[in-house]
Amino acid sequence: MHTPSPGFGIYIHWPFCRSKCPYCDFNSHVRERIDHARWRNALLAELEHYARETEGRKVTSVFFGGGTPSLMEPETVAALIRRVRTLWPVADDIEMTLEANPTSAEIEKFRAFRDAGVNRVSLGVQSLVADDLKFLGRQHDAAQALAAVEMAARIFDRFSFDLIYARPNQTLAQWQEELDRALAFAAGHISLYQLTIEPGTQFEQAVARGDFRVLDEKPAAALYEATVARLGGAGLADYEISNFARPGEESRHNLTYWRYGDYVGVGPGAHGRLTLGGNKYATRQHRAPEAWLALVERDGHATRQRDPVPRAERLSEMLMMGLRLKEGLPLARIEEESAQPFAQAIDPARLRRLVDGGFLAPAEDHLAATQAGRQRLDAVLAALLA
Repeated sequence: MHTPSPGFGIYIHWPFCRSKCPYCDFNSHVRERIDHARWRNALLAELEHYARETEGRKVTSVFFGGGTPSLMEPETVAALIRRVRTLWPVADDIEMTLEANPTSAEIEKFRAFRDAGVNRVSLGVQSLVADDLKFLGRQHDAAQALAAVEMAARIFDRFSFDLIYARPNQTLAQWQEELDRALAFAAGHISLYQLTIEPGTQFEQAVARGDFRVLDEKPAAALYEATVARLGGAGLADYEISNFARPGEESRHNLTYWRYGDYVGVGPGAHGRLTLGGNKYATRQHRAPEAWLALVERDGHATRQRDPVPRAERLSEMLMMGLRLKEGLPLARIEEESAQPFAQAIDPARLRRLVDGGFLAPAEDHLAATQAGRQRLDAVLAALLA
């Protein structure tokens, strides 16, 4: 089996939003005023800092995440893309993705983002049901969301959008109707996430108060299985647990994460993974926006953590990411990251139990999780690595 290259990505974090969604645990903040010129210069400086460490690496993708990167000025996006192209060699088919909210103010910037060099957008639609959009704290309605998807299809060669399902009291029939509506607008890629209650979010407090209950495991599993079947029938394969694409339309940047490749992370709270001199390092930038900005202006970067990743942790990280993919993991990469033969890196008895249970499917040169295994990946990983 061909072993694809993980690639080398650049992640740029824009930490600002118009409002904080109740389910969101990302590093996002609401500010009345933003000095865009200062932020542009600081992000450029942090790119330059990491370029010195990774000189000569070929960049295969750039991803603007957040927060809400579509609140950035297009001039900032253009300056950052130009600087990436100056600092590193880039792939001929480099993917430049920007996350966007489907509000009218941000849709109006789409052409300017394309002219800045963005060639793929990812839209945070989240629902096509009015009451559920309010529940999720979104500032758009379904009509605006679908108008944004149509606009993205006209302006960009590639686009994706997200929906959140397994919402409280959601039935299979309701979700199938919403999914069919979404598929009429989907092209090459769509992301479908089950609602999870993350620590520190407004939803965690709401569940603790008894404001609503999360969907039970059994109906949520039925929704997942129906989702995989419906999208597969429409030609969008579940190449990753929550991501569906036509062949060749997979998110190249996210594949770098899932294939445990290297990537630079700049901006407040951004994470990175860099292999330097045979060692892999986990980097994290200072999380608080104003502190990050002050540190970059003083030191040229705001790296809060830069820790060597031990071999055992490299193996667990790689399995956690790679088993999310339908393609699974090459055994050679498992051996490379763990610095051990496969039979020593993975306990054969634990592996056999998971194979016999129908959760893992080893091949001659690959290890992959079955659909049942990917549906229960946390438990599979715990059983494999305990």
